[in-house]
Amino acid sequence: MLSKRWSGIARGLVILAAIGVWLAVGAFGGQAQGNLSSVQTNDSAAFLPESAESTRASELAAEFTDDTTLPALVVAENADGSELTPDQLAAMQEYVDAVPDTPLEGASGDEPSTVGAASIAEPTLIPSEDGQAALVIVSLDASVADQSIGEDEASVTEATIAALRALAAEGSADGGLADSGLEAWVTGPAGFVADLTNAFGAIDTVLLLVALGAVLIILALVYRSPFLPFVVIFTAVLALALAGLVVYQLAANDVLTLNGQSQGILSILVVGASVDYSLLVVARYREELALVQSPYTALRRALRASIEPISASAGTVIAGLLCLLLSDLSSNRSLGPVATIGIVAAFLSALTLLPALLLIGGRRARWVFWPRVPRTAPGTSGEDASDDAPAVAGHGLWSRVAGFVGRHDRPVWIITAVVLAAGAAFVPTLDASGTGDSEVFLTQVDSVDGEEVLTDHFDGVSTQPVTVIAPEGDLEAVVEAAESTAGVAEATPVTDQPAAAPGAPPQGDPLVVDGNVRVDVTTDAPSDSQEATEAVQAVRDSVQGVSPDAVVGGAAAERLDTQLAGQRDLRVIVPVVLVVILLILMLLLRSVLAAALLMAANVLSFGFALGVSAILFNHVFGFPGADPSVPLYAFCFLVALGVDYSIFLMTRVREESLRLGTRKGVLRGLAVTGSVITSAGVVLAATFAALGVIPLLFLAQLAFIVAFGVLVDTLVVRSLLVPALVHDVGDRTWWPARLARRPVAAEQGSGTMGT
Repeated sequence: MLSKRWSGIARGLVILAAIGVWLAVGAFGGQAQGNLSSVQTNDSAAFLPESAESTRASELAAEFTDDTTLPALVVAENADGSELTPDQLAAMQEYVDAVPDTPLEGASGDEPSTVGAASIAEPTLIPSEDGQAALVIVSLDASVADQSIGEDEASVTEATIAALRALAAEGSADGGLADSGLEAWVTGPAGFVADLTNAFGAIDTVLLLVALGAVLIILALVYRSPFLPFVVIFTAVLALALAGLVVYQLAANDVLTLNGQSQGILSILVVGASVDYSLLVVARYREELALVQSPYTALRRALRASIEPISASAGTVIAGLLCLLLSDLSSNRSLGPVATIGIVAAFLSALTLLPALLLIGGRRARWVFWPRVPRTAPGTSGEDASDDAPAVAGHGLWSRVAGFVGRHDRPVWIITAVVLAAGAAFVPTLDASGTGDSEVFLTQVDSVDGEEVLTDHFDGVSTQPVTVIAPEGDLEAVVEAAESTAGVAEATPVTDQPAAAPGAPPQGDPLVVDGNVRVDVTTDAPSDSQEATEAVQAVRDSVQGVSPDAVVGGAAAERLDTQLAGQRDLRVIVPVVLVVILLILMLLLRSVLAAALLMAANVLSFGFALGVSAILFNHVFGFPGADPSVPLYAFCFLVALGVDYSIFLMTRVREESLRLGTRKGVLRGLAVTGSVITSAGVVLAATFAALGVIPLLFLAQLAFIVAFGVLVDTLVVRSLLVPALVHDVGDRTWWPARLARRPVAAEQGSGTMGT
């Protein structure tokens, strides 16, 4: 008696200690999670490898100038499109004069305190040739553009763009344009950076709230309990706090690169994975509570039965995402470790914090399920219930689904496979060649609207020209080749004399540095458009045809190299992911054939999801295209996450097959796991769909593909295709394991659902 009392006290102390440790993690990790945006890097140039042509060109181009700039462009016009009056031009000049002294909000100490302090030149006013618009060029110092200022740790770029927009909204007495009759926009590279950062700002709050809210509603419907959904949500939130704490420290110390996309995916992945793992543990715990009186015994058995599928699930996701380390882009490479940290945090919380929370009520712990409290079945009460006690019978809809699959296995898997293959046939129609900066926003933003006005009134404006670095002796040939290229407005050598004014012809002799000259190439399309990116490839072909040693760089070239690297990553990483996950499945299921069948089914599912997405993107949503990273990320997530549900199913099928034979085992496994796996799939789909609240093309496309694909995996592949296929193949599924050599009699009469 005394021993039991001390044992109970010890268990209580362990439970309280586990909860205490996780509360401490939440206290520190919550703050780190909220500060993740301060350690983001969203500059695409920083993601490129040193071997990229644009990276080498940027290093050489920097030798031709003392300063590098990040232009912010303020463009204004009359709403009715009429010519600007002298008074309006005077108002624009007053705006220009007020810009240098405009304060940057929150700046203190040695931080740039005004727009002028963050710039390398005085702002310049340029009226358009048609007289209908005016342009102000503010040249920010690129070396301080990413520097954080103020308590909010906004970047100098964000603060400057906010200051320019606020000044334009002021009245003329303060140097603004509000009462001049002009409409003004702040665009250019700096404007796009600021708007992109603002879009990612929703990750910290809106995205997480939407995801958690959707999950809470689903859990309430699944459990029909006022307590259990909050236990699972609390588990997910503290897992996210742990992941945020680790990622923040690594990013702050430059161990890994974190961008807005990775941060958003981290939040979704941790919430989705931790809830999925929790659902599996809770479902098995409920089963065991019907077999034994003690919640401790029931949970111990549930954890013992759940640890293998959950470990395998986490392992496949981690292995698949770590394959991103093979990427040429640091943004892709960093997602692997970031996502791995998230999955490990979800794994730890589901197997340590969740059990502690479920047992916090001691012997009355089963009341966490109220009002549907599981009761121990007659004859199975006490601690002596055997581990091989029969499973719970009667699973409603899923028993009927299992019976249907058992009676029509071959037609079910053939028809399902044909439908999936038909959808996958549309994969080649997905345009994943890349998009321009102005096309990544799904809502109206100032920088995009301003670029349209800029393009209408300033022909050939390219604030960040394509830069060509070539040997001195090839200068004339390079200029001629560049100017003859389609999509190029002009090509101008950089000289040893500064330009008299923006747009003025160059003065002096070509500047020569280490035997090289620099030619600035202006494209017809804005430098941040996909058209300019395509023009860069043509410029490279032209100039390298006459000067093989020439290198081409600039903002558009960086985007081109990013897209080329993304296409290369797709070709290299996809086969590696398939091989790695196939090997894991072989080890888990102790079968070559079962692993191959699961991989084939999930690849077919991914192809269907991507093919249907291509149809909708092209003909329903009207998207301009997709970044090459979209199918890559979608593949890694869908194949790794989608196979999870087959793992959850097949580990239970293998367990049941050892007692009942494969055909009865797969039907029993489908019936028993149907509800929990479907719930897990719906939860994961809902969490990924929450990415769509961020108004960026990349995340909206990824959200749709993954959410839709997860539902297909859950409702079609795991519910119909895989069980029907395994039921048809029978014991041979486990080849070459001994289970595949079960006597034929063991499979006879097993075509319908057993009890």
